[in-house]
Amino acid sequence: MRNVILERFKEGKKTIGTLTHMKSMTAVEAIGAAGMNYVMIDMEHSPVTIDEASRLITAADAAGIDAVVRSGSAGRTDVLKLLDVGAKGVIVPGIGCKEQVEELVRYAKFAPQGARGYCMTRDGKWGFSNEYAGGLGEYMKRANEGTMLIPQCETTGCLEQIEEITAMDGVDGVLIGPYDLSLGMGLGGSFDSPEFNEAVCRIKTACNKNNKVCITFTGDPDQISEKIEQGYDSVLFGLDVLALIGYYKNVVDVFNKCGV
Repeated sequence: MRNVILERFKEGKKTIGTLTHMKSMTAVEAIGAAGMNYVMIDMEHSPVTIDEASRLITAADAAGIDAVVRSGSAGRTDVLKLLDVGAKGVIVPGIGCKEQVEELVRYAKFAPQGARGYCMTRDGKWGFSNEYAGGLGEYMKRANEGTMLIPQCETTGCLEQIEEITAMDGVDGVLIGPYDLSLGMGLGGSFDSPEFNEAVCRIKTACNKNNKVCITFTGDPDQISEKIEQGYDSVLFGLDVLALIGYYKNVVDVFNKCGV
């Protein structure tokens, strides 16, 4: 199963993606037309349902980009269904300890890595994808290799165990959640503080040591090159709703200057 984030990571290349809160296949196709490598469908902070996520994944496939999904919870059913409908990766927020991640590996990976439940589903074209050419075992092997489990490090509990978490077989990367992590550290969004910089450096170092993808977020396009220079493997930029507001706000500002 092709996974652009993992492919480029193995080649030493970076990736860029963005978040969507819009329940719009057209919006996802537009993100693909813009040249993004992937889109993150956010089920944690939006009203997107599993059925709608499935449609957005279909749109991403049509647009030639990968779709990863941030789950609304760490439950077995949530993780399993997202993989079954074809998500190239599942990002799980609110991770508090390594035991929780061990459980997630069991949900997200087929044996022998985990204990993911099996049924012929969309991700393998109901048994008719090329991954099945070598039989069920080959499909499961390629599914494990081509779909990502990405814990989101945004709690002090996750931070304190990040070395053990990134060392786990079945964990493919980590997304740093800067806002909640800073809040959990009592820093209230002080991203320039030494304590916060030390924390994100610790996460990045753990990912590098264990050969796992380290993803960071920014809402400022001027920070993208800085993030790349800092050694992050992937940059998750902005949110489609904010991009839409920003575009039309600029238009309104031009209009208002006309004095009409």
